[in-house]
Amino acid sequence: MIGTLQHKAMALAGCLMLCPVATMAQDKVTADAGAELVSGYIWRGQDLGNVSLQPTLTIGYKGLSLSGWGSVGLDKDDTKEFDLTLGYAVGGFHVAVTDYWFNNGAGYFHYGARNTAHVFEANAGYDFGFLSVNWFTNFAGNDGVNRDGNRAYSSYVSLAAPFRLGGLDWTAEVGAVPWATSFYNATADDPAGADGFEVSHVGIGASKAIRITEHYSLPLFARAVWNPATEGAYFVFGLRLF
Repeated sequence: MIGTLQHKAMALAGCLMLCPVATMAQDKVTADAGAELVSGYIWRGQDLGNVSLQPTLTIGYKGLSLSGWGSVGLDKDDTKEFDLTLGYAVGGFHVAVTDYWFNNGAGYFHYGARNTAHVFEANAGYDFGFLSVNWFTNFAGNDGVNRDGNRAYSSYVSLAAPFRLGGLDWTAEVGAVPWATSFYNATADDPAGADGFEVSHVGIGASKAIRITEHYSLPLFARAVWNPATEGAYFVFGLRLF
């Protein structure tokens, strides 16, 4: 998403690390559109797909923003995703609600408690400049369950620190799942997912803009991600097409 250290990466996915960057309220309506091409879709330490095209569209006014973000894998078996996020930012503080939808379940307009492919998530965080802190919790939709089979209110907390080194812009991030849920860290060997507190994302990434013409530079990024909970390791390359 524009204005976020992505949700995906969101990493967002579209951004380096999936945590919103707060901006000062603007008196004018702002809008942006773009698309990224990534070598793999890794989100919060989870492998969600192979080479993917991830478009985004955002409109904002006086700290309020509405963003659309999607992911379409070049592999026909990859799940397609469409997310909508409504957010508000003032100073370093931000809050947001995201509606994630995936096409491997019920149709888009199915919102039943037991018949939906939507997941609704609330997010709150603060950007101190040298460190961004974010908390995410699923509050409705197709959430995971805990070990007792009840709704887990699956949550994720992340810390991200930007820095500059060797002429590149870097971001280091650590993310963890605070309690048991099948929504995070589920594997073929353990479909029950997280079993209590688990660190599920340790990542470091760098970005660089390659100058193409006098007025255009091509933004590139690379990111290494490890998931200690699932013993997964990933190296992702991406570029913003426009």
